[in-house]
Amino acid sequence: MMMPLMPKSTTAWLVDNTTLTFEQIAEFCGLHILEVQSIADDSTGKVTPFDPIAHSQVTREEIVRCEQDPAARLHITEMAAEQLKQKGAKLVSRTKRQDRPNGILWLIQQHPKISDSIVSKLLHTTKSTVESIRNKSYKNYTALKPQNPVTLGLCEQVDLDDILMSFVNEEVGA
Repeated sequence: MMMPLMPKSTTAWLVDNTTLTFEQIAEFCGLHILEVQSIADDSTGKVTPFDPIAHSQVTREEIVRCEQDPAARLHITEMAAEQLKQKGAKLVSRTKRQDRPNGILWLIQQHPKISDSIVSKLLHTTKSTVESIRNKSYKNYTALKPQNPVTLGLCEQVDLDDILMSFVNEEVGA
């Protein structure tokens, strides 16, 4: 099941603005019921509420339907589900972020003619980071070890293949 963006913030908004059960909110947001309880009990306001209706993740009618039937389950809108599918796994975990420069170095070494903008788009980094690694001015360049970004989990093999094929096709056509 698709989860909304910013599940804890969405939970805070649903707790404050609806009469949905904690179980319904937990299932919709992909959280444990105790996390929902904790967010509901939090009076410090650590979690900023995020309105899922205003961001087209759920409709008011869907919320009303589920408020009337505690056994009903809240469903994300089709439009939001499509957007989430298109975005894929763009966020990289903190543990993998430190590996990103190694993936950049591998791409630059294996495909030296590939542009910085393509590398930055594929690995979700900044163009300046790619440039600094390419010109060896990256702050920790000497400690970098080139590693395939697919094995590091920074991108999918299909995405890498698509980009490399389009790059090869551009070179052949030029």
